[in-house]
Amino acid sequence: MAPRIGPVGEELQVPDKDAKAMVGTEDTPGGKASPNPQNLRPSVFHSIKFFVFCHSLLQLAQLMMSGYLKSSISTVEKRFGLSSQTSGLLAAFNEVGNTALIVFVSYFGSRVHRPRLIGCGAILVTLAGVLMTVPHFISEPYRYDHTSPADMPQDFKASLCLLSTKAPASASSNSSCSSYTEVRHLAVVGIMFTAQTLLGVGGVPIQPFGISYIDDFAHNSNSPLYLGILFAVTMMGPGMSYGLGSLMLRLYVDIDRMPEGGINLTSKDPRWVGAWWLGFLISAGAVALAAIPYFFFPKEMPKEKQELRFRRKGLAVSDPPVSKGEDSSSEQSPAESLEKKDNLAQMAPDLTVIQFIKVFPRVLLRTLRHPIFLLVVLSQVCMSSTAAGMATFLPKFLERQFSITASYANLLIGCLTIPLAIVGIVVGGILVKRLRLGPMHCGSLCLLGALCCLILSTPLFFMGCSSHQIAGISHQPGTQPGLELFPGCMESCSCPSDDFNPVCDSSTRVEYITPCHAGCTSRVVQEVPDKSQVFYTNCSCVAGGGPVPAGSCDSACSHLVLPFMILISLGAALASVTHTPSFMLILRGVKKEDKTLAVGIQFMLMRVLAWMPSPVIHGSAIDTTCVYWAQSCGRRAVCRYYDHDLLRNRFIGLQFFFKIGSLACFALILAILRQQDKEERTKATIPNPGLQQQLLASEAKKEPEESRVLQKRKWFRKDKQLDKDYTK
Repeated sequence: MAPRIGPVGEELQVPDKDAKAMVGTEDTPGGKASPNPQNLRPSVFHSIKFFVFCHSLLQLAQLMMSGYLKSSISTVEKRFGLSSQTSGLLAAFNEVGNTALIVFVSYFGSRVHRPRLIGCGAILVTLAGVLMTVPHFISEPYRYDHTSPADMPQDFKASLCLLSTKAPASASSNSSCSSYTEVRHLAVVGIMFTAQTLLGVGGVPIQPFGISYIDDFAHNSNSPLYLGILFAVTMMGPGMSYGLGSLMLRLYVDIDRMPEGGINLTSKDPRWVGAWWLGFLISAGAVALAAIPYFFFPKEMPKEKQELRFRRKGLAVSDPPVSKGEDSSSEQSPAESLEKKDNLAQMAPDLTVIQFIKVFPRVLLRTLRHPIFLLVVLSQVCMSSTAAGMATFLPKFLERQFSITASYANLLIGCLTIPLAIVGIVVGGILVKRLRLGPMHCGSLCLLGALCCLILSTPLFFMGCSSHQIAGISHQPGTQPGLELFPGCMESCSCPSDDFNPVCDSSTRVEYITPCHAGCTSRVVQEVPDKSQVFYTNCSCVAGGGPVPAGSCDSACSHLVLPFMILISLGAALASVTHTPSFMLILRGVKKEDKTLAVGIQFMLMRVLAWMPSPVIHGSAIDTTCVYWAQSCGRRAVCRYYDHDLLRNRFIGLQFFFKIGSLACFALILAILRQQDKEERTKATIPNPGLQQQLLASEAKKEPEESRVLQKRKWFRKDKQLDKDYTK
């Protein structure tokens, strides 16, 4: 028989020191407490319930940190001049370290001190969070214009129309571009990529080792309940990350080094950058606190003996008893024993690392040959690609399409989309449990959920509006504006081409890149409670000379943001309904000895094919809709303006494409299941000659036995009758 996974056998060997601490009152006669003070109470670190509590908090904090970058992706782009493709690669880079090491978890799972390894992984996650904040501290204070903080009085004149032959702001900007500046930019980007890699590596042992530890030492009836509690708490992590992002992005990025006199920016200004780095510090602190108990849990603890009382009735109703025939080990054919020998999960504890690497591809190919498994994984890859792209770039899409702040976009996602997705997962599990859905009905439920999600996505193509007019910018993607494209009213102003301080002429809904491009020569600050509003006057390109307010023009369809988010959230809920049924298709479709490995391969393929490439694909699609790129030291930096129609059609279209792929996979799954069901019914109706021969042979064997039994009964009756006659 192959060795069992995990460190727990039927006879658990507990160290003497731990055994003394865990005996409690059981070893004393009559249940009285032992006089030894060490045995008065068992240690809290030998309680599996306390481990479930600690692990729920740790996974909650870890997922909050993993999702926090997605909530502040547009802010990081503006702060460090990154394209959407680069930011998408940065968001997906934590999957690189995770995917590279997740396969070896099944190898090391039964050989290591799992709680301590979980604690070490949490420490790595903490270091990754702290490392993500380093770029903020090594960079110069954020300049939303091209003037230095020491020259703040000149800020008033930096974007105005100055009658000169040169552009001083542009010259000063170019003069600040040195090799040191470029090296520092590369160092900042490199630090963030390194931090994301560490974040992925640190997260490798946390979930797999925690789940296996709970399953090994919890009572068999309590284990599903504990894992359900763990997953329920964990699912709140992404929602909390968007909520944290909403709070942090309301604060100015340089809150720790504000310039004298403050700033004249509001959160609605397109140049606003929030305190993105502060959320990483808070998340890192939460993970560090949650990691402390893991260094005190034992490597092994006695298996929980008591079943939770409120679970007994439910188990008696819902879980049918297991017959002895199912539980006992029956005789195996040579083919079955050979398959079990090829089972990687059972072989892992006896293999070296080299042998493990050699065996893994063979078992992987064998698992991928299963058509149901392959199609379910492909459908989940499509769904995960949709989720990864939406989670990474939906806040940015809402900011651009509906002219809302980054804080409000995160608030909508954290309060609507994430909770409804969690509800969808729970509803899917309840439907499978209550209705006792088999593979055929699970496939039908997945197909129905994917179809409804696709239908709800169709109106999203029309919920938006075109970009407002921006003076001097052509709406052809890839073209850069030059001075000759701007109106003649400001040709004498010599405006810098790399400055960005937009103003809006609300009467004509025309936006100008800077007050200089609008021909404005003066600036007025109007003080109102809690903020100050900046206006520019004497503008030669504006009818009546102004005044024009600072900031971009608001979107004409900002009222559609709530209906848009409701449809997005309902679609996410319907897509999440397919989560549990699709898992059941895998668990019921593969062989019993391959279930653990099949789930591991599924998660690995979802990371490699969905969570890693999808943010990059979505970021590249978003970049193709840009109509005006900011320039930094001669290189293309962040995009300032997008073609809203192209942005909406390509972003939603990419989501639509992945949803169609998922729907097609579920349709093929249902067709295969129906074909298999039809073949099974056909086999059941057609008599099998071999089976008939076996039945005849068994009946022939039974006939002599029955005759012998009847003969013995006759003899017994004769003897009984003789005894009666004798007594008479």
